[in-house]
Amino acid sequence: MNIKIDEITVKTEYISFDELRNKQSVRATFKLPEEIIDLLGVIAGQLGIKQKSLLDKLIEDTSLLEELAQKATQAAENKATRRQKTFVISKCSLQSINDIAKKQHISRDILVEISIRRLLPIIETELEKHISRKNILEEMRSYLMHGENLRKKAYKLLGKDDVLYDLLEKQQNLAQKNISTVDSIIKKGMPMEDW
Repeated sequence: MNIKIDEITVKTEYISFDELRNKQSVRATFKLPEEIIDLLGVIAGQLGIKQKSLLDKLIEDTSLLEELAQKATQAAENKATRRQKTFVISKCSLQSINDIAKKQHISRDILVEISIRRLLPIIETELEKHISRKNILEEMRSYLMHGENLRKKAYKLLGKDDVLYDLLEKQQNLAQKNISTVDSIIKKGMPMEDW
């Protein structure tokens, strides 16, 4: 279908009312292990996205979800203490969870849990990066101290008006700004250490 708007023709695809309704957000409560609830929150925080978006992404591939359900067993339900957690997810995601849980004779809670467990490799990789960032930050601080000594030396030998002193001062300011940025990134990743 083509729509003409102020002399501009825009080609559009037909969007059905039902497709739009499936994007509506609904609340759904699941009983999940505390570590799984934390995992979803930590990864969402690290990636800077909403838990709803992350959960919807994990559930959108219904064929994979069905495959995971076939491999899961109800015995996993008794392994950990569970608590109720209400999530906001799309109506379509909730329908997929309900349909596959019913078809595979598995609880919705287990289905959501195994979906979230797919994030484990991501947190392991991100935690390794986080630790590396912390180590590099220490080296950056050492570099900053060395640069500060060099700047002071240039001041003594060349004076404040020398072009080399000016370059070293700019380099120090940039290094300090970069250290502050890396420090913020590391603070954002700190919840992963507790996980």
